[in-house]
Amino acid sequence: MTTQDGDGIIRDPEAFGVWLGRQLRRKGMSQSDLAAALDVTRAAVSAWITGRATPRIDKIQAIEEILDLAAGASATRDETPESSGYVGWHHRLAHSDGGRELGNAAAFAFDSSLAITAREATQNSLDERWDRTRPVRMRFTLHEITGERLRRLQEAIHWDDLAPHIEAAGDPKQKVGRMLADGLRELRETGKLLLLRIDDYNANGLTGPDYADGRFAAVVRRQLDSHKMGTAGGSFGLGKATIWGASRFGLVIMNSTLSEPYEDLRERRMIGRIDLPWHELNGVEYAGPAWLGSRDPMREAARSWWAGERTVEELYLTRGSADPGTSFLIVGAHDPSGEATTLEEMHAVLVRGLASDFWASMVAGRGQAPMLEASVEALSDGQVVVAEERVDPYRHEPARARAVRAFFDRTTVSQLSKSDDVVELSVPLTVPPRKTEVSGRSVEHRAVLLVTPATEGDQKLNRLVGMRGTRMTVLDRPVTGVPLGATQFQAVLLAGIATGAELPSDEMAEAFLRAAEPPEHNDWKPTEDLTSTYARGATTRLREFRKTVFSLVRAAVKPTEPVGQEGGPPLLRELTNLDPPPLPRTRGYPTVKSATGEVDDAGAWRIRVEIKLPEREDPWVLRPLLRFSTRSGPKPEARWVELVAESNCEVSGDVLICGARERSAVFAGVSDVASHPVAGRLAIAEVDLVQAKDGRQ
Repeated sequence: MTTQDGDGIIRDPEAFGVWLGRQLRRKGMSQSDLAAALDVTRAAVSAWITGRATPRIDKIQAIEEILDLAAGASATRDETPESSGYVGWHHRLAHSDGGRELGNAAAFAFDSSLAITAREATQNSLDERWDRTRPVRMRFTLHEITGERLRRLQEAIHWDDLAPHIEAAGDPKQKVGRMLADGLRELRETGKLLLLRIDDYNANGLTGPDYADGRFAAVVRRQLDSHKMGTAGGSFGLGKATIWGASRFGLVIMNSTLSEPYEDLRERRMIGRIDLPWHELNGVEYAGPAWLGSRDPMREAARSWWAGERTVEELYLTRGSADPGTSFLIVGAHDPSGEATTLEEMHAVLVRGLASDFWASMVAGRGQAPMLEASVEALSDGQVVVAEERVDPYRHEPARARAVRAFFDRTTVSQLSKSDDVVELSVPLTVPPRKTEVSGRSVEHRAVLLVTPATEGDQKLNRLVGMRGTRMTVLDRPVTGVPLGATQFQAVLLAGIATGAELPSDEMAEAFLRAAEPPEHNDWKPTEDLTSTYARGATTRLREFRKTVFSLVRAAVKPTEPVGQEGGPPLLRELTNLDPPPLPRTRGYPTVKSATGEVDDAGAWRIRVEIKLPEREDPWVLRPLLRFSTRSGPKPEARWVELVAESNCEVSGDVLICGARERSAVFAGVSDVASHPVAGRLAIAEVDLVQAKDGRQ
């Protein structure tokens, strides 16, 4: 609805009301305060805010003066000028009970690296894909700035107000404090600052209110709030912490274009956040986190603000299109792992990481758009150091990309015969009911397994990668026990909704596997989320699924047996069996260095085992066997009821995976009393190691 004043200006009461409410919040005025200043009733101001009426021209002019706005701002819907000082840093005061956080614990949930930051940011963006017919476009820009460029940025982020807090938080006795102090020292000594801007396009953006539930609050205000449901890749709300972790100062500025309006606006929604540890400055104690935004006197906090184009440009956050999404500026960027220190090295790390984790998301079938496009560029003071490089899945993962493309194009085959063939197999996954489903039944999901010959130059052969949802790589394991003479291969497992079948069982499997993922998103294994959500037997169903997958891969690459006389007599074929013999127990095979234990009150053996490992590039995949050495007769086996990894290894079911290039590993186990051939106190327990044929199961 529109109305026209006597001066000929057409006004939209609803738009004016939204604008007026926003200006009151910026000023910290209530509707009653404005009514008193204008000498009108509270009801009149309420009618303006809700769009039921429009004030007279003299009242509009008075409103602009009271709110310190330029003349005519009500007609143009201009915001309060940022130069007026209403944008600044708000630091959260320390807890009144004396509690202290000496850093953001979520930032240490992962092994820190630039590649992991790229993985978590990209996964979050894929989860927020807006238009499903178009790809999410990710752009990573490294930009080292010095001199006047550096000073202009510091002015834009109010660095002079922020630096004393960083200095006060730089306690060398604390881990985060040492990182802050080192970042300040390097900035002062070199006069250089590295920025990493992560842009996503065709994503939802930071929608929702400043404080209540929504995407904005989940990212900007909260920890361990993923604000995701169902089939999203992330579920812990931890991934966003890696973005702050990639800054030497824990400092990130955000500019978001919204897929749905907030306060009747969509573009240039700005907010900054810094994660500092507890610190004291000028006799005042601060909790650590602080926000750069519009001061909100009603809450003693900082709200997001709608920035002008010049401010966005000064912050290096000008977006390349009007597509919804968010740009994150990581101030003082670095590679926490220390792997990359130069712009060229960081560029290479980002490209490799994106290719390794998201190659399948970048593959599409004939006439289709991929889920993801990604590129990386490096600049120094505006000059190109490494040109923008679009990540090409066919360059980095040629065999695997070929396999997924064949699946999309329906050109798979039933048996390998040529170097570019792709075999497609169906893998059953039984999804048990949730504990909350009183009469729930298990459902069967059919995952898709693709096997294709490796290409020349593949660095790691005979491996299986698994994925779900947005096709981010989750599982990446060697396939052991491959028959001698088998074709070298690459295998890809598509599970959950990654199969594209759009069946109800796909979404159930997606949720099941999501619950089986640890925060690092690098495995499907028993987790607390899995066992607390699903009925008894969930871990067994997962183990069966993994075992079937590895078995099918080995069967797909097994050389075909000769037929007729070409195969020779049966006895000769048995004598020339090509299956590999068990590995000999030599210095080249893992051995038990020591085993100590005791029988507990329940009659179970509790054993701690140290393994000596020959060094090699691939992990050792072993199955520890528990045998009882009785007074006479053979040594019967007993089952483990629990296996726990202590160092240089991890446990998946009854399989032990020892890290590549490690020389030793330690695990502990508890025997299953029900499987004991005799009482534990009447026998001596022994631990032996055998190679697991099917890798992680």
